[in-house]
Amino acid sequence: MTHAITVEDVTFAYDDRPVLKDVTMSVDEGEFVGLIGPNGSGKTTLLKIMLGLQTPDSGRVELFGTPARTFSEGTRLGYVSQQSTEAEAMMPVTVREVVTMGRYPHAGIHRLSDDDRAAVDDALEQVGISDLADRRINRLSGGQRQRAYIARALASEADLLALDEPTVGVDAESVDQFYDLLNELNDDGITIVLIEHDIGVVTDHADTIACLDCELYEHCETARFLETDALDRAFSSTRAVGTVASAGGD
Repeated sequence: MTHAITVEDVTFAYDDRPVLKDVTMSVDEGEFVGLIGPNGSGKTTLLKIMLGLQTPDSGRVELFGTPARTFSEGTRLGYVSQQSTEAEAMMPVTVREVVTMGRYPHAGIHRLSDDDRAAVDDALEQVGISDLADRRINRLSGGQRQRAYIARALASEADLLALDEPTVGVDAESVDQFYDLLNELNDDGITIVLIEHDIGVVTDHADTIACLDCELYEHCETARFLETDALDRAFSSTRAVGTVASAGGD
């Protein structure tokens, strides 16, 4: 099995505050991994390092066998962060315009081609929001916006989808539909790395679970994970008990 992501002995700190310590794990192509841990545990930082958006203090990171710092196939990566979705939700653009952004790396300096427009239409249809294509993004519900951002990643032909707590503020019914969509995308071969605060939801849907609090406590198949004490260890650690972090933190 080819690794979509390889992380080896990664350490990272903000000033003198250690965030990640000697983290080693890999994500296979086609894997659906849930990344869990208490607030301040380093989840978001690890996700950014995995995608090459942040450089570790030490250690090695590869994307599809290429060092993350030199990985040049950005269209293969789709990243939906809490910060970007909140900011873009205020922009006066339509859903179609948001999804079309995913084609810009393919079009370059040229005008969008018929193939580009077809890819946008296909992505909208795949996530079930074709009927919302001309609606302003800031007039959508939280769940609908998340589908639009995933459609943007699909339009760019992403092989790996990384999501940082994508269902915060989304109603329960929309959460269920959202995870049905993720399962369908994963069945189609897209690798998914998900940070989610609702551990029950993660264990219901992810193939594997990676649990950390600065260090990686466990990364294994979900059924096996539920038989370990990794969750108790992570959430009862001195760091977890002593951390005060806002929702959406590391």
